Amino acid sequence: MTLTLLLDLDDTLLNTNLQSFVPAYFQALANELAPQITPTLMFRALIAGTQKMNESKDFSKTLKEVFDEEFYPQIDVERGKLDSAIENFYDNVFPTLQNLTSPKPEAKPFVEWALAQGFRIAIATDPLLPTKATHHRLRWAGFEPSQFEIVSTYENFHFSKTHSAYYAEVLGRMGWSDSPVLMVGNDMDRDIIPAKRLGLKTFLVDVEPASTSTGEADSAGSLSDLRLWLESLDLTSLTPDFKSKESVSAIMSATPAVLNGMLKNIEPELWSLKPSDNDWTLTELICHLRDTEREIHHMQLKLFNEKEEPFIPRPDTGVWASQRDYMHENGITALKEFNTTRRETFSFLDSTPDEAWMQKARHAIFGPTNFLEVTGFMAEHDRLHIQQAYSALNKLQ
Repeated sequence: MTLTLLLDLDDTLLNTNLQSFVPAYFQALANELAPQITPTLMFRALIAGTQKMNESKDFSKTLKEVFDEEFYPQIDVERGKLDSAIENFYDNVFPTLQNLTSPKPEAKPFVEWALAQGFRIAIATDPLLPTKATHHRLRWAGFEPSQFEIVSTYENFHFSKTHSAYYAEVLGRMGWSDSPVLMVGNDMDRDIIPAKRLGLKTFLVDVEPASTSTGEADSAGSLSDLRLWLESLDLTSLTPDFKSKESVSAIMSATPAVLNGMLKNIEPELWSLKPSDNDWTLTELICHLRDTEREIHHMQLKLFNEKEEPFIPRPDTGVWASQRDYMHENGITALKEFNTTRRETFSFLDSTPDEAWMQKARHAIFGPTNFLEVTGFMAEHDRLHIQQAYSALNKLQ
């Protein structure tokens, strides 16, 4: 069975003393930009921009966009004017920081073993840095970025690892496989707890397996221990559970982020091509998501406000693509409209008190149910159509 491994980078695959590395990184960048910006001003803007990225829940903006919106006004420099200096920094100065890190001896053998098993691997490092910086750090650890299915960076991700939606975004960008998943990292607050809230199994690196400090992790130890643990395990035991309020919310928040990332730079003609005779085009798929959200999901959620134990209808939406002529809509516009409609969904969900998530109802298809289960059906609907979009792109590109 295929296992999806989400691997943290710093102090999981690469020894990094962040208390030394981050100040040295900031100082080197300040020195590079000193002719245009005073170091004090740049430090303040860097910290503010990083804080905004950590806080952001905006699935329509990449973390780079969030950072830039905070950083450039603070330094009073027009965007674009520092691009050449920043590119030079990441090409020529950032690599000199390698001596503040060291490869973990057990990392390369573990990754090579995992790849030989056919496991799918994502580098689930906090996406607070540019692609060039993250790729340098991967190479310092002894790897090439091309070895992994996805490497999260601030240009292509919308959430930091403080949010469970980050982990949902990683899995969505990998096509939302229904196979087992394991998150491996060294940080309880950013690697283990948010992943557990999504419903993933977790492994805490560099803590003794018998230690009481393993906290919420499912297991712990070195990367060598992890290999032995996986070899002894029935991998089906690592199948995620997406039935909690936190996991449903994370998936639904990540869905527009995943689609925004997947579809951002595709060739215009791909929107209207059918992967096969029986498939929808990408435009039809996004229109379906948009209209289902507007007309079905919003209707279902409102029923819980109007009645104590509502009956939840589920109209057939499969005929809408032909009836409404989705083929001739604009896919990019439909995606923007889906983003707006999903924000409206969250304005409702965020105002729903915890106790209301267990409100009873009767579903037209599934019978006795409750608010949590109905929103879970919405999250599963999201996952199904992201799988469809992922498959379509693989066929078309």
